Amino acid sequence: MNLASTKGAQSASGRGGLDRSAASTHGQLERNALGVAGVVFLVLAAVAPLTGIVVVAALAIALGNGGGAAASFIIVAVILLFFAVGYAQMSKQLVNAGGFYAFVVKGLGRSGGLVAGLIATIGYNFFVVGTIGTSGFFTQTIVAELTGFDMHWYLWGLLSIVASFVFARQGIGFSAKILGLSLILETLILLVFDFAVLFRHGFAFEAFTPGAVFSGSIGIGLLLAGTGFLGFEATSLFSEEAKDPLRTIPRATYAAICAIGFILGFTTWAVVSATGVAEAQQTGLAHLEAGDLIFSLSADYLGATLTNLMMVLLLVSLFAAMLAFHNSATRYLFSLGRARVLPFALARTRSNGIPQTAGIVQAVFAAAVAGAFALAGLEPIATLVPSMLGFGTLCILVLQLLAAVSIVAYFRRTHDPRWWRTFVAPGIGALGLLGISTMAILNFSIVAGSEALLVNLLPLLLLVALVGGVFYGVYLRNNKPEVYAGLADDLEKFNETLAAGAR
Repeated sequence: MNLASTKGAQSASGRGGLDRSAASTHGQLERNALGVAGVVFLVLAAVAPLTGIVVVAALAIALGNGGGAAASFIIVAVILLFFAVGYAQMSKQLVNAGGFYAFVVKGLGRSGGLVAGLIATIGYNFFVVGTIGTSGFFTQTIVAELTGFDMHWYLWGLLSIVASFVFARQGIGFSAKILGLSLILETLILLVFDFAVLFRHGFAFEAFTPGAVFSGSIGIGLLLAGTGFLGFEATSLFSEEAKDPLRTIPRATYAAICAIGFILGFTTWAVVSATGVAEAQQTGLAHLEAGDLIFSLSADYLGATLTNLMMVLLLVSLFAAMLAFHNSATRYLFSLGRARVLPFALARTRSNGIPQTAGIVQAVFAAAVAGAFALAGLEPIATLVPSMLGFGTLCILVLQLLAAVSIVAYFRRTHDPRWWRTFVAPGIGALGLLGISTMAILNFSIVAGSEALLVNLLPLLLLVALVGGVFYGVYLRNNKPEVYAGLADDLEKFNETLAAGAR
């Protein structure tokens, strides 16, 4: 029995009276596996910069503020950096695999944490299902175009989720290395494109003038730019597996937000400079249906060979995003299982500290839901992707908002004297996230990329999560008080002196 499983057994025994032999197989996650770079790789891979440019930036240009879209990414990055100030302080108060669920428990109480946990679990698991559709569709299309070999999208997607599951089981450090390589390759091809535009005719500073920034719909531009940062919040999910987490997680969060803002903002600036700032929105709309704005520009600036390479790297980017979100979804299942909100079997880990049952459940769930769409003969881009990725996106945006409010609430309740770091900056971030989340709900058809009625009714599931979380909290408090108490006890706290030294 290793030290991690011993500690897990003692913790479980203390909370619910399980015998040690049963709890010893429900160990804790691998310790000291990730440094700042490893956490950043895991987060940026979930963001998938190349996918973000091909999909998110193209939509922001076409449907948002056109030639001013690059500024939208910078504005969102600033909003998230304000949020990160408070996030960093909260990260120094606890270390837990529950991510924002743990934050909300600290700030809004156990019932609030249950609501956040349900939203996070639904959102991340839906996201993985959506990536099966996206990866499967683009792999089928690109492989068929480049080689002539045509295999059904679901089979490609199934291969991807199986590979993600196998890679994830090798350990979080292994995932970080794979995702780091993917991130480097896709970022390099984007920078090659950026500098090709720069060297041919330069970047247009007109893109940052008020006339460009506030052209079209700045609200939609900010909303779509906000979706480009999805995944940055996963830094806290890996805190139990990080080296010196009280310092690693805050630094990784700042680094991730800055890196995402730079890559997406800089490349979007290159795109609108290549099309012409004034003509960017019309050009984006012309390529909207085919979704080939970036590839058409790449063919012009990089040539056919590098454009084909970019298409292949898009597949790598999509797989990296699936692996990253599979890791994140697995850790939410693990954390809720360890807290006994979900079946305790989900807290079972392998000898290398990787969630075992949670990983299996997550992969099987994602493959089964995507398989149901495939058996029904539905096209992934028209049905599976809009519903799963659209609602998953909304869930994660709302989760970020709940975490931001929780940070402010927690530090005001504890009367923390550091007003800038624990109230003003995170309060500004919370207001910005409130605006983005509100726009996401009001413009869900744009987030989901579908006008279908059933797809646009999906936000109602947030109400189900809200009501379900509150009522489940009442049930646990009245019928399983040891589990209800354990919702807070499960948040592993560090020594107060150590935490103070990290401030």
